[in-house]
Formats: sequence, structure tokens, C-alpha cells
Amino acid sequence: MDDLPDRLAINPASPHHDAARLARGVGIRFNGVERTNVEEYCISEGWVRVAVGKTLDRRGQPMTIRLNGVVEPFWLPAAEPEPEPGAPSSAPSSAPSSAPSSAPSSAPSSAPSSE
Repeated sequence: MDDLPDRLAINPASPHHDAARLARGVGIRFNGVERTNVEEYCISEGWVRVAVGKTLDRRGQPMTIRLNGVVEPFWLPAAEPEPEPGAPSSAPSSAPSSAPSSAPSSAPSSAPSSE
């Protein structure tokens, strides 16, 4: 499962939907620009289908347009698991210093004065 398919869709009703690959994380670079709104892509035919704003079709699915160009899919880097709350972290924490700040705080107050 290390290779990316020629065609992949995020819509579960599509025959090109593959939940396992999508769960792993797939990124798309289209014409050299990383895109985050790709609904479907095809490498061999050189197109991506992207959502057009928040507009929906009559079935409640996002309206899409097909753009032609160079399609480069890639695996997204694996995210590091977040530590459980209350668990000690292995990284040194950057706790705020207890020393007073040497810079004076002479920021003007935005509260209206009653004169």
C-alpha cells in the first residue's frame, strides 16, 4: 500500500474511494501548488476535481470543477501522537520566568476616561 493509486476520490459513494489510503493522509500538488480542496484526482489523465466554494448541488454534494494540469500526489507526513493530558512530556517545557520584565509597560489604555 506504499504506492498511490492512479485515481482517488474522497466521496464514499465513488468507486475510486479508498478509506485506508485516505486515513493515512494523501496530499495533492497540482501544477506545483499544494491544494487542500481536491475532491478527486487522476494522474494518468492529468486532472483534479475541486470544490467550488460552499455551493452544493441538488443532491447535497459540493459543486466541483475539473482542472487539467500536472497532478502529483504524495503521502502526508505522519503526525506525532499527542501526549495524554497529565502525562509528563519528554521535551523540556518553556515555563515562564518568574523574573520581572525589565521593559516598562507604558501602553496607552483604551478605556475612555471620564473628564
